[in-house]
This record gives sequence, structure tokens and C-alpha cells, in this order.
Amino acid sequence: MKTTLTRKLSLAAAAFALAGGAILATPAQAQRDPAYEAARAAGKVGERMDGYLGIVGTATPDLQRMVNDINIKRRAVYAQRAQAANATVEEYALTAGCIAIAKTVPGEKYQAPDGSWQTRTGAPPQRDSRCPA
Repeated sequence: MKTTLTRKLSLAAAAFALAGGAILATPAQAQRDPAYEAARAAGKVGERMDGYLGIVGTATPDLQRMVNDINIKRRAVYAQRAQAANATVEEYALTAGCIAIAKTVPGEKYQAPDGSWQTRTGAPPQRDSRCPA
């Protein structure tokens, strides 16, 4: 089973590479939003292992709306790309989460494999064992 999952995740990663990194197009668009940038810089949001944006700490209604909107858009992209990669949405989202966490910069929040929120340092982030190599 792990071989099948690894193969599908590799397919998802390949699809990501072929798409020129467009898997995270929605977050890139969100980064143009000053509210998203402010929340990310303040450590109020971070990248989750499952490929979605998470709220770190207490959620406000505005923050929850913004995160929900970004996650709905991400899921739509993942569903489309997963089908093309012959993977499930969850498998594709996990791969996207691995990539998004790897792309965090020092000071940004991300979810560690144990589920805790970590602040990225200059060292590589903690990786889930299911992340493609």
C-alpha cells in the first residue's frame, strides 16, 4: 500500500512540477491581499500538513472567513490536479502541504508532523514521513 501511495504522491509532485508550481496559485493570489500578508506575518495563519491554511491561536470572524475562502479555492485546484495525476484529493493536498511547508520562510508558521504549530527557523521544517522526497 505504501508503494501505491508513494507512487501517487510522486505523480502529484510531477504534476505540480509540470504545472510550473501553479498548485499554490491560490495562495500566491492571496499573498497580494494585505489582510493575508498581515495575518501570515503576525503568525496568525500557517501552512497545515494537509495542504490547507490553518489558524494559529484564536480565530476572529474575519480571519476565519479569509482562511475558509483560501481553503475552498485550494481544494478546487487540488481536485482538478488530483484527477489529472490519478491521485485522490487528499493525496494531492498532502503533497501540496509538503511543498507549501518547505517553502515557508523563517518566522512563518507551519504545522509539524505531530500537529503542533512551529515557527520556521533557518533550519529545514519538520517533514511528515509521507512527504515525497
